[in-house]
Amino acid sequence: MQLPEPLLEKLDDIRGFDKEAFTKAHEAAAVTSIRLNPAKSTNAFGNSEQVPWCSEGRYLPERPVFTTDPLYHAGAYYVQEASSMFLSHVIQQLIPERSNLHVLDLCAAPGGKSTLIASLLGKDSLLISNEVIRSRASILEENITRWGYMNTWVTSNDPKDFGKLKGYFDVIVVDAPCSGSGLFRKDERALDEWSESNVQLCAQRQQRILADVWPALKEGGILIYATCSYSQQEDEEILDWLGDDFKVTSLSVELKEEWGVIKTVSKKHEFKGYRFFPHKVQGEGFFIAAVRKNSDEPELKTPRFKSGHDSKVYEQCKYLLQSDDWLCLPGKEGYMAINNKHEQDLHLLQQHVYLRKTGLQLGTPVKNEWLPAHEIALSMDKSQTLPVVDVNKEQALKFLKKEDAGIDGLEKGWYLVSYAGLGLGWIKALGNRVNNYLPKNWRIRMEITDADWA
Repeated sequence: MQLPEPLLEKLDDIRGFDKEAFTKAHEAAAVTSIRLNPAKSTNAFGNSEQVPWCSEGRYLPERPVFTTDPLYHAGAYYVQEASSMFLSHVIQQLIPERSNLHVLDLCAAPGGKSTLIASLLGKDSLLISNEVIRSRASILEENITRWGYMNTWVTSNDPKDFGKLKGYFDVIVVDAPCSGSGLFRKDERALDEWSESNVQLCAQRQQRILADVWPALKEGGILIYATCSYSQQEDEEILDWLGDDFKVTSLSVELKEEWGVIKTVSKKHEFKGYRFFPHKVQGEGFFIAAVRKNSDEPELKTPRFKSGHDSKVYEQCKYLLQSDDWLCLPGKEGYMAINNKHEQDLHLLQQHVYLRKTGLQLGTPVKNEWLPAHEIALSMDKSQTLPVVDVNKEQALKFLKKEDAGIDGLEKGWYLVSYAGLGLGWIKALGNRVNNYLPKNWRIRMEITDADWA
C-alpha cells in the first residue's frame, strides 16, 4: 500500500507516530471485530478475545460471511471497528448516570455508534439516531430495528434542523464525515480519494456541522466529537476552533497504558483528545474527544398536546410486549409503541425534524386477529409468552431467504421464528401450509453454498 507522502509528513510531529511501524501496519489486513448485544445473549463468541476498552467488543481470528449467520440477522451482535468502540469507555467515564437523557447521534449511519449508545442508556432515556442521506438512513433504520430498543428513534435531517431544538439534548455525538485516512486498510477508496484539499474541505464541513447543531446542546451538556482521520486539521484543530468560537471545557478520560491509545492535546487551547494508530492498537485509525458546553442555552417550551394513546387498540395488542409502561399510538403503518414518558418528546420533535422510525412498530388489527409487525420479533421488549417455533441453522437461513424452511406440524396461528433463543421474524401456520412474513427487503439475496448451511 502506497501511503500519501503529504499525510506522512504532516503526521511526523504527532505524538505516538512512527513512520516505519505505521507503514508496516498498513501492509497487514484490517482487524475484524464485533460488538455483542447485551440484551440478546449468545455463547457463540465465548472464546474470542475481548476488545480492551469495550466489555462487549470481540476480536475475530478471521472475517466470516456474516450474511450467512442467523445470529447477525437476529441482532445478537454488530460488526464494528474496534477503535470506534472506545466511545463506550468515554460515555461510561463521563456520564455515569444515564437515565432520563436526551441523546443525539448526529451522523449515525450505518449504526455502529447508535447501537453502542442504545445499550448504555436507561430505558427512560431517548436516543435520536440521525442520517441526512436518505439511502443510508434506510440501512441505519434496519440496524436499529435489529438491535431491538424501543427508545431509539431514527430521523433524517440536516444538522441545522436540530439547531431549532434549543437546549434539548444532554449529549450529542458527532462522528463527523472526514477524509477517511484511518480507514485505508479497510477501504481502498479512502486511499484513492485522499488529498490535502479534501482534508481542508472536510475540516470546513465539520465546523459547519458543529456550528449548526450547537444550539441543540443544553448548558452543561456534553459534545463527543470523533473522526476516522489522522489529520490534525480534522481533529485537534477542530477542538481549538471550538475553544475559539464557543464556551467549552475539555473533558478527559482515564486510560490504561497497555491499551496503546495516544492521549493528545491541541496546540492552542490544550484540549484533550485520543488518537488510535494501527501500529499501537488492534484496530484502525480513529480520533475522539469530548467537551462540555458552558454557555447558557434557553430550553424549548414543552408543547401542549392531547395524548394519542388508543386504549382500545392497546387491549388488542398488549399481549405482544412483556411490560405495560408504553403507549399505543397510530403510526405511518398501523400502530406503534413508545415509552409512556416519551409522548411529550414525540410532539416536540415532530415540529422540527422528520421522524423515520418512532418507537416500536406493533402491526395492524385485521378482521378478528392482529397482524404483528416484523419489529416485534427483533425487540427486546417482546413478550416471553408468544408462541415460538425453534429452528436450526439451515431452517433459519431458508426462512431468511423466504424459501420453504420445512416448518410443519403446527397448529393454526402466528409463530415467532427463533434461532438460538433469538427472534428472526414471523410465520403464520394455516394447516396445509406456512406463510413467511419476513419483509421482502429483509431477505437474504446472496446464493448460499452447502458449507453455509452447516
